[in-house]
Amino acid sequence: MLQELLKDHEIILASGSPRRQQFFEDLNIPVKIDVRPVDEVFPEHLKREKITDFLSALKAEAFKNELKKHQILITSDTIVYNDGEALGKPKDHAEAVRIISSLSGKRHEVITSVCFTSKDSQKILNHTTKVYFSELSIEEIEYYVTNYKPFDKAGGYAIQEWIGLIGIRKIEGSYFNVVGLPTYEVYKTLKEMLNS
Repeated sequence: MLQELLKDHEIILASGSPRRQQFFEDLNIPVKIDVRPVDEVFPEHLKREKITDFLSALKAEAFKNELKKHQILITSDTIVYNDGEALGKPKDHAEAVRIISSLSGKRHEVITSVCFTSKDSQKILNHTTKVYFSELSIEEIEYYVTNYKPFDKAGGYAIQEWIGLIGIRKIEGSYFNVVGLPTYEVYKTLKEMLNS
């Protein structure tokens, strides 16, 4: 069991996301939170599924040469893709409405990469979830943005909030990936790393 393997290790989570922190708590994996500023710039030539790999590894670079033998650092990055465009976090009300309107009635992808870094190794996992929104009225979109203020969320929405409950018809892939982390893959990868 993973909890037994964790006894001699310290997991460092480099994420300020309350959702990601809650996942580790729910998995009964104690983590130390250590968030460092990183300029999230990536080379233009990268294919979309490689951008999150690059950024999650870049976040790990901030800890370079500091990790001790018993520590595993976890960094991650999520991007929402719609019609070939990467959707970041909306900067204001108008942008949130524009982003959600662009998702209405269509399928988009949520891509997350998780980078596991130890003193002598690094492993990156990548998960894509396809999300299908029903047609949303402008009133529904305005209501959501006004009442839930999704300005800290890639793609301008949270699947676990009102808009997800009334607007998402189906998903293909991990629900938890859309919330913030592909938990099954994270648990499995940590177990593999600690067993090796």
